[in-house]
Amino acid sequence: MCRFALTLAALAALSACSANRNGGYQGYVEGEFVHVASGVGGRLERLLVVRGQTVERATPLYELDATEETAAVRQADDARSAADAQLADMGTGPRPPEIDVVRAQLEQARATEAQSASQLTRDEAQYEAGGISKTQLDQSRAKHEVDAARLRELSGQLDVASLAARPAQIRAQSAEAAAARAALDQAKWRLDQKRVAAAQAGLVVDTLYREGEWVPAGSPVIRMLPPANVKVRFFVPQPDLAKLPIGRKVAIRIDGAASPVEGSVTFVSTEAEITPPVIFSNDMRAKLVFMVEAHVSPEVAPTLHPGQPVEVEAP
Repeated sequence: MCRFALTLAALAALSACSANRNGGYQGYVEGEFVHVASGVGGRLERLLVVRGQTVERATPLYELDATEETAAVRQADDARSAADAQLADMGTGPRPPEIDVVRAQLEQARATEAQSASQLTRDEAQYEAGGISKTQLDQSRAKHEVDAARLRELSGQLDVASLAARPAQIRAQSAEAAAARAALDQAKWRLDQKRVAAAQAGLVVDTLYREGEWVPAGSPVIRMLPPANVKVRFFVPQPDLAKLPIGRKVAIRIDGAASPVEGSVTFVSTEAEITPPVIFSNDMRAKLVFMVEAHVSPEVAPTLHPGQPVEVEAP
């Protein structure tokens, strides 16, 4: 932003206290520059605009090296796909072939348990008749108990195989999938920061880095001046201040221009440029000057240059 506070305050105090013989007020063009930067650092790979170029909104301005960020997006996308797939798998339960395997094992265990139960019945009869020892009967009973336990185990596995994952497991995996999506969004944001475009139309005032240079995060690469950020500052004596309310149309004269351009008062300072004594005489009041700002239309703004002296009239 152009600053001429000391010089212009002195000029304003001398010239505006008596105003201009033609009824005009002295001032200058002010530009509020926009410094375009990226949220991440990197090597400047491509500079897509030149100083003095006028660009439209969304025009690409520059690109930083994005090799690492591109790989990070691919990695985050793969992690997100894996987390989503695992979550979907938890909702469906085991696959049909897996259930068929458990069912076949259950049938085999049922047959084995029936066989050992029949053998136990025969051994109990033989023991009563004195045909076998107590040890042999105990072995037969133990085998039947093992087979019966195996049958119950596989029956339970078949019931569980028909169920989806437990709600707590599904919630935990849902959180993992959400975290993976957030990580992907973050990786995409960092990649997007490597390609910077104009947020609004304006003039490229300066380029601050050259291709191949390292640009720290947050360091401006382009300095722009949007038309809406061009304004005129001029200084008005205290007696004339009431004539320039917000919205008042003014005529701005520029050296070399055939006719003045129209502006509109958008700001009136609440403080004098030079601090006066606490008590004013009538003569002293006439020497007070206040800064006033006026904006011009976006079509006219490109014809004005920051620092350019102007004379403002209030017809």
